[in-house]
Amino acid sequence: MRITFLTALSFLFISSAAFAQGEKSNTKKFPKELRYNFSEDGEQYVKATFLAQIWGRYTDNNPGTTLYGFDEPTSFDMGLRRVRMQVYGQLTDRIFFYTQFGQNNLSSSGPRKQGIFFHDALGEFKVYKNAVSIGAGLTAWTGASRYSSPAIGSILTLDAPLYQQYTADISDQFVRKLSIYAKGKIGKLDYRLALSDPMAIPVSTGQPGGISTSSMYSSEPPKAQIHGYFMYQFMDQEDNTTPYNAGSYYGKKTIVNLGVGFVQQPQAMWNLSDDLQDTLRSNLSILSTDFFFEKPLDKTKQNAVTTYAAYTFSDYGKNYLRNTGVMNPATGNSNSTVVNGAGNAFPMNGTGNTIYAQAGYLFRKDLLKDLGTIQLFGALQHSTFDALDDPMLMYELGANWLIAGNNAKLSLEYQSRPVFETDALGDAKTTARKGMVVMQLQVGI
Repeated sequence: MRITFLTALSFLFISSAAFAQGEKSNTKKFPKELRYNFSEDGEQYVKATFLAQIWGRYTDNNPGTTLYGFDEPTSFDMGLRRVRMQVYGQLTDRIFFYTQFGQNNLSSSGPRKQGIFFHDALGEFKVYKNAVSIGAGLTAWTGASRYSSPAIGSILTLDAPLYQQYTADISDQFVRKLSIYAKGKIGKLDYRLALSDPMAIPVSTGQPGGISTSSMYSSEPPKAQIHGYFMYQFMDQEDNTTPYNAGSYYGKKTIVNLGVGFVQQPQAMWNLSDDLQDTLRSNLSILSTDFFFEKPLDKTKQNAVTTYAAYTFSDYGKNYLRNTGVMNPATGNSNSTVVNGAGNAFPMNGTGNTIYAQAGYLFRKDLLKDLGTIQLFGALQHSTFDALDDPMLMYELGANWLIAGNNAKLSLEYQSRPVFETDALGDAKTTARKGMVVMQLQVGI
């Protein structure tokens, strides 16, 4: 309670100071930002943000799904998908700090009073202009793709392409890694490189215990992980103050970016030989290339198109497969033939190849007069994983109602996912498709 009270006081102070420096606030509009400038030119500052994403959802669950032992073929649930607070700033010409704390996935069926935790905490030193900065801490300066570090407030679809968060909550903390990193811009080339100390696998809840003939993360003391992402920005330049990449600029920028990235960790994975006599070790290797495009069609109307496409080759070792169910509404599955597991989970990561694409169209800014505008979107993930006999195809369709830009928006999405089951021969094949409808309210500053 004391920490919460002090945090609230800090926000009130920053907010009051920011408004005291500016013009009178307009109660019909969101304040621009919570910021206090230490220098007259604004180059030295501290800034705070807040964001909450609330979900209401109907899910057609995977076959055999149970909730605390009771059959649960369908679910309606609500939850806090994300609650985040950021405090960061430029303390001197060279010293920058960044912190982010909050909570993820507080649902009606999950544990209560989870408590907030730090997502990010880092310090950064500017070595040479904007070309080279070096930092360290718990950070999302990661590879190997654009949305390995998504800016959650401006996600085009309802959620980021989570398969690009390749080791999420297994050897890291919700994407963030304990790292030493370098980042900067050289001309139009934006880059990030990091050396990370992977978190202990035995305390992870992201994979089953033990070891089998299919690859999983090794419980042995880990070797260092190196990763990076390089993005050539042909048109307007994107800000790299923080590691998070925007999903849309809402008709305010023309962005044409080509990116490549990688993740590499020696002997990160292990599995048993087919005769169960030997333990085999393999490297974690991920290579990715992607393309992001956004263009205003009319600068006055601020209508725009947004597209993104990515190809990823992932090598997690022999037949590695990971199912992910975002804020899963279930706790178990009584059907052992279902590969997906419980609730809304589906095979999202694995050894193999993935193609991902999304596209959106933003209507003119005054489409709904004082009530904002609409942004339509669609996305798909097509993966061919070694552990599955059929391709994995997930797709999403939806719309964002931008009431006050990304400060206040209401989103509605339908997601369709495949269900895989093993047959008598042990082959994992698609047997059905299941759907999920999600409504999200996002409020932030």
